[in-house]
Amino acid sequence: MQQHFDGFDDEQWDEFKWEAHLNEVEKKSEQLRKFIASDPKGNTPRWLTLLQESQNEDDAFEAYVEEELLMDEAYFPEDEDDWDDEDDDWDDEDFLFGLNGDGLMDQSEEDEDYDEFDEGEEWKSLSDEYMYTDYGSLEDLEAFFEAKEFAVDILKWAETVPAKQQSKDFQEFVDETLKIGAKLAGGHSFGFEQEYIGANIAYSKKALASANHALELLQALKKKSLFAKKEYLEFHSVLFELRNDIGIYIQELRDQFRLGLE
Repeated sequence: MQQHFDGFDDEQWDEFKWEAHLNEVEKKSEQLRKFIASDPKGNTPRWLTLLQESQNEDDAFEAYVEEELLMDEAYFPEDEDDWDDEDDDWDDEDFLFGLNGDGLMDQSEEDEDYDEFDEGEEWKSLSDEYMYTDYGSLEDLEAFFEAKEFAVDILKWAETVPAKQQSKDFQEFVDETLKIGAKLAGGHSFGFEQEYIGANIAYSKKALASANHALELLQALKKKSLFAKKEYLEFHSVLFELRNDIGIYIQELRDQFRLGLE
């Protein structure tokens, strides 16, 4: 989703300028979503519709993420002179999640550059450095993997909750858990180059906000007897850890941004 904007004026945007821009993008994409929705009144939550349209919870999560990215992308106009036809791959769900047509990681070019580190402890020691480059795959980003696993578990749980107990807080909680991964994916799509890492940080901050809000909603839902005690403790533990990992990830991105200014 790397883009070029007239608003840059040759100035390096930091996370705060990107965040302000992203806030405007979210307002517009929300309006677009309501305009094209088959359920404009919002009586049926989007996650439930995606579950009904998907083969399983994993597919529903990936469909949610892809839809969120496409909605935002509509308000990030491309400069076609800067990018070649490979950008069309962003319309491909498999490409979005780092897979080729055979369902396997396509790393032919990357492997040429990193052959000497393919095996052994030396490769493992460089894995984080490799991750925070445009060679890294979204699926290999630990925070995203955790967010995806958690969201899938929540979708499975949500399907067991009777419709009469699906309150506004319940619906919002499920939605926020899905947003965590979607926002991390949005940030990762901008990559780690100095010019765009501020957008990555801004998106990741949105993921952190969704994680914090989900924690608040989870605690509120505890009072409604929607969980067994063990189930609640597990959800809380995983979400708490995920929230902390996203915070660490954001700090690492900020460190990388500052290094690029030196």
